[in-house]
Amino acid sequence: MTSELIKKLLNEAFNPELLEIIDNSAAHAGHAGARSGGGHYHVTIIADIFEGRSLVQRHQLIYNALGDMMKQQIHALGINALSPSEETKGRL
Repeated sequence: MTSELIKKLLNEAFNPELLEIIDNSAAHAGHAGARSGGGHYHVTIIADIFEGRSLVQRHQLIYNALGDMMKQQIHALGINALSPSEETKGRL
């Protein structure tokens, strides 16, 4: 299953404090990307590696970790990538 592979790759690459993957593919049935086999996913990840990095840098790290999955298995990927300090501030 694609979401399980996403989880495995991101856990291996970042050892996150939190990793949540939501598969929204069913809501996009009939969409051009869905017809070609690519799914729609949303990832929330909290990891030390994101500390001090820009949004673009964080997304690039995730895209690199997912590698070839971004070419076919994933059509759309929403990303919420936070450092632990940012996540803590959000709870205050």
